[in-house]
Amino acid sequence: MIRCRLLLTLGVAMGLSWTAFAQQPGTRDAQSTYEPRSAPGAGQKFLAKFAGEWDVAKAFYPRSGEPARQKGLCRQTMIQGDRFLKSEFTFVRNGRKSTGLGIIGFDTTTGKFTSVWIDSRRTAMSMRESREPFNGTEIVLYSASLDRPASSRRTHTVTRLEDEGRRIVHRQYSAGADGKERLMMELILTRKDSVPDNGKR
Repeated sequence: MIRCRLLLTLGVAMGLSWTAFAQQPGTRDAQSTYEPRSAPGAGQKFLAKFAGEWDVAKAFYPRSGEPARQKGLCRQTMIQGDRFLKSEFTFVRNGRKSTGLGIIGFDTTTGKFTSVWIDSRRTAMSMRESREPFNGTEIVLYSASLDRPASSRRTHTVTRLEDEGRRIVHRQYSAGADGKERLMMELILTRKDSVPDNGKR
């Protein structure tokens, strides 16, 4: 009888010790003590509408002359637990293939987007970020750099969904020396597959 009581007491003590340990902050995810976890928010819900297969019409507008046009394909997927949108572009012109990869995310704390772009044309990475919180209808990003002087040339992009999620219009603008902005590049993406359920909300 005494032995049973001792075993029962020991079992209760071990259970209480384990509960106290499990409830201590950081025991399950120590990294969260300085990098708190965050769940997808309104920005991710908007980005999810971009997921799918797309035909791409690209137009680059030089300072003079006719625009250079190119056709391509794009595959967009939500990654990392639906926290980021990955965009994979492929273009072919005069038998030459070029590719590009973009990642865009949304910080639910600041309400702003950040994007990174790389492509097969050059070795530099392009970074962009929002200046204002997401307005619920479009993504506006401005060029950003860790070492670029504030006085250097800036560009910004505006991305909108149209035709009930069947078309994406992405335009890039550049500011000239006179301060006036001009359209530099335009991407028109037309959906190849059906509109996903999250694109109808």
